Amino acid sequence: MKYNAKVEISLKKGMLNPEASTIQRALALLDYQVKDTSTMETIKFTLEAEDPDAARNQVVEMCERLLCNPVIHDYQIQINQTGD
Repeated sequence: MKYNAKVEISLKKGMLNPEASTIQRALALLDYQVKDTSTMETIKFTLEAEDPDAARNQVVEMCERLLCNPVIHDYQIQINQTGD
């Protein structure tokens, strides 16, 4: 079966986020006052697996081995079966 996977990766609480700080400063220069700016990366792909649990396990392994650094990143996974 085919599954759509969506992985949202963000920095863990307490980690410095220079990209978010730059965005917040730039918005302030444009007279927008925002607080607690953060950034998140979203990765979407389709994979084949026997069932949703197997798909999730594959995506967790992908995250741990390549897509993020588990020491500094948190990630959320969504798995949905495709309509194919």
